[in-house]
Amino acid sequence: MSQPARLTALPAPVRDPFAARWPLASTVSDRERGPLPHGSPGAVLRRAAEVLGEPRIPSTGVGESAALDLIAGLLEENGIDLSHPHAAAHLQPPVLQVAVDADALASASNASMDTYDSGPATLAIEQWVVKALAGLAGFGPAADGVLTPGGSISNLLAVLIARDAAAAAAGVDVRRNGLQGLEHPVVVCSELAHFSVQRACAALGLGEEAAITIASDENFRMRTDVLADELAKPGRTPVAVIATAGTTDFGSVDPIAPIASLARQYGVWLHVDAAYGFGALFSDRLAPLLSDLPLADSVTLDLHKIGWQPAATSVLLVADRNRFSALGRSVDYLNPADDIDSGLDGLLGRSLQTTRRPDAVKVATTLTAYGRAGLGTMLDTCHELAHAAAARVVADSNLELLAPVTLTTVLFRVAGQGLEPAVLDALQGEVRRRLLTSGRALIGRTKLPARGGRPAVVALKLTLLNPNATATDIEELLDLVVATGRDVLADSVAASVSASVSDGVPASVSDSGEGAA
Repeated sequence: MSQPARLTALPAPVRDPFAARWPLASTVSDRERGPLPHGSPGAVLRRAAEVLGEPRIPSTGVGESAALDLIAGLLEENGIDLSHPHAAAHLQPPVLQVAVDADALASASNASMDTYDSGPATLAIEQWVVKALAGLAGFGPAADGVLTPGGSISNLLAVLIARDAAAAAAGVDVRRNGLQGLEHPVVVCSELAHFSVQRACAALGLGEEAAITIASDENFRMRTDVLADELAKPGRTPVAVIATAGTTDFGSVDPIAPIASLARQYGVWLHVDAAYGFGALFSDRLAPLLSDLPLADSVTLDLHKIGWQPAATSVLLVADRNRFSALGRSVDYLNPADDIDSGLDGLLGRSLQTTRRPDAVKVATTLTAYGRAGLGTMLDTCHELAHAAAARVVADSNLELLAPVTLTTVLFRVAGQGLEPAVLDALQGEVRRRLLTSGRALIGRTKLPARGGRPAVVALKLTLLNPNATATDIEELLDLVVATGRDVLADSVAASVSASVSDGVPASVSDSGEGAA
């Protein structure tokens, strides 16, 4: 393999005026350690189990300090460090210290969001957060929303509301009588939509096969011509069209405006899964990607992705608060009708949960601390890092860029000229596994769908969400990828030669594939 190209350092971003670097939290203090502990998964899990001891509740405790020290030490030695600049696998960012501190306040209050008397201050905080985020999305004063345990649950709740709306339009009371009478209900989404769409269909009695997937174009966006053909098919009840604003693997944004036009034409609910992409609205540079978001009936957003919040911090926004009416409940021991009339109602009618922790506390604290500009600067930094990483990949003959950068994701692979496709795919998987078990780097993998006669291929993925990472950090990370790829190929050559010799068959280095990358 040739020597890697050098990456030009980015100019230092404009930081928050009272912080030289963004204050991120971590349970790992050893700065020499990588993002993961060294060792195979089995070995690491055994070490952690040995620290915990026999799996039984002790008859006598060891005391608060000793217990905290035990668990803190376990996380230090065997846990993940998302604040490490070589942690770049998933949409799982390091978290802001202020959000962690605020989350402790939320836990200490032990408030719940179902009724007024379960936490009046936190009730006001969630309502403030929802209104602020709805305004950022471009929704009007009729909008509302709710915090949920994650994007999958937000999507489930959106499909539930859409199902109820489609059933009501067909004269079916689906909540009382089930799906009978609703002709072949379907949910239409891109082939690149999150798998939680299929899960939602299964959970709501529609069945996973009710999720009809639409092909994506060369830019990994839903093809609206195929969508139009699908919606025109008779004998079905389209429950919802789901556009994705920030696909998990590519960060691509479906064309919301033409999708919305088709949804309106057929009277179908439009849900936008912006779990990843919603954070673009914090950035002046990236906000135009979501300029058509106000056309949606509902939106999922995850602030434990772009938002740097401790998981889970998801929100479902709806353009019309009346859409929540089907979830309303008056329960004698929680919110009887006369209490509701007296203003003692809470948010029970916004959620499938009863007890629900006040996750909005950390969100309100973070939004107040940094404002849109601060969070936008954090995102712009990560976006610039992604473009710098992509430029390095293009400049390095050992690597191959597989998709353009939209948000903060870089899709690439270790090059292997002359290798069979299956061998090249296996190379990517082995490179990632070696990096993970070394503890030195945490990168992701996925599969690039077939395009233009090219078969589907295994890809490596960087998801860059650490605003404290630098161009040098990303350069070092890609150096590790290249070096590991070289090692994997060398080991493959050695194994091939050894096998040939043991079989009595002469083998040449060129036959084994050395120098293919």
